[in-house]
Amino acid sequence: MAVTLMEMRSSVRIWWTAVCLGLATPGVVSFGAAVGRAPEVAEQLAKRSPTERLQRSHLKATHEEAVRYQQLRRELSPTPGFHDYKAILHAHAEDSAHTGGTRAEMLADAKKAGINIIMLTDHLRPPRDFINDSWHGLHDGVLFIPGSEARGFLVYPTRSIMDQMDAKLESFVPTVTASNGLIFLSHTEERPDASVVGLTGMEICNRHYDAKRDAAGLIVLAMKMLDPDKLAELQESVRLYPDEVLAAQVDYPEVYMKKWDAELVNNHFLTGVAANDCHHNQILVVKMVDEKTVLLGTNVDKDEGMHRFNAEGHPGIRKLTEGHKAGDIVASIDFDPYYRSFRNMTTHIWARDLTEESVRSALQQGRAFVSHDWMCDATGFSLEYLEHGSLSGGRNLAAHFPVACHVRLVRNDSVIVESDTATASYKVSEPGAYRIEGWLKLDGELRPWIYSNPIFVR
Repeated sequence: MAVTLMEMRSSVRIWWTAVCLGLATPGVVSFGAAVGRAPEVAEQLAKRSPTERLQRSHLKATHEEAVRYQQLRRELSPTPGFHDYKAILHAHAEDSAHTGGTRAEMLADAKKAGINIIMLTDHLRPPRDFINDSWHGLHDGVLFIPGSEARGFLVYPTRSIMDQMDAKLESFVPTVTASNGLIFLSHTEERPDASVVGLTGMEICNRHYDAKRDAAGLIVLAMKMLDPDKLAELQESVRLYPDEVLAAQVDYPEVYMKKWDAELVNNHFLTGVAANDCHHNQILVVKMVDEKTVLLGTNVDKDEGMHRFNAEGHPGIRKLTEGHKAGDIVASIDFDPYYRSFRNMTTHIWARDLTEESVRSALQQGRAFVSHDWMCDATGFSLEYLEHGSLSGGRNLAAHFPVACHVRLVRNDSVIVESDTATASYKVSEPGAYRIEGWLKLDGELRPWIYSNPIFVR
């Protein structure tokens, strides 16, 4: 039996996927606690709704735990010759009426958040060419790679394909992937049965989906905007705990993981990436119509698209409008500046250098992992495959985390072992697709932190 990749795109991918993220390094020293023992922290843990997480006491406790992890974080030695670059995929700026942010704003926030790579996904707007009419290459140290969100995919061709965007799917996919182009399945919740044949990978979590499935929580937030006291409390929560507020909606992406695992079992190698789906369009605003009537919407809504509320149902409106005139914005809260979105979820890419060619190669070969860096910077995480002869003679997976966490090893579509550790090893005894997850305990909850890409053994 041998380690291999299903549907290999090149022989080099065998090596890089075998080490997945951290790369197999000769002479690796032995590691601590094995992953094969029973979990110690998973019993009787709280499971809260997004609305419960927004309570000030839970925000505070979550923040304090995150700070503690960041203080405990250890620096891990990088793999010689490679860098752990932080990348953002599924990013929008200046590309639609519902996008509130600009590329200049995105660049400034990327530098502030330590982001190295922005892979843009402009909404398709013919005749504008999303390749030739966008940012391309290094801008003040941040690498921009243009692409588009189109036809249910994130597409990153290496040249303009505007004349082929309406081609049949069976020819569209190879058109995108020609000459190192990349294509990822997007918004899996909308079409879980979509074919993945020929794709580079898929989103394994999506920030827009997190928001969509929290409709009740969004209504609660909106109603707080109409009550001066609750509004003040919410504004203070966002000021004190901005990352925790935005992350309140984020849970384990079951729909995405189910699809991903099923395709891996069916021998489709798909590089998993995070979908920030950031637009900077979630600035909630309250706009005055008259002293007893307001409009509630976001920074990208026109008046006719906003919701009208009056003081009969929401008495606090009179206090909000006091001293203002018609047309004034009487209240606003910015929930999703690019900086905060970038910290919320990140795709880490192992590449030789900060060039488009190197980044494309890394994603094609699965040299990436996904993390929620607001909890703790995941830079340095690795998953290694240690070769020691035959499968029966002993082959190990070894994982290294910047801080101790709850580790789940998934084989095919099942969690096979769990443990609480910063370094973990597991003797491979069966063929299958192996990936690993790291979870952090915050305010009594285990919350997902790191998702590796798969290693195939057969």
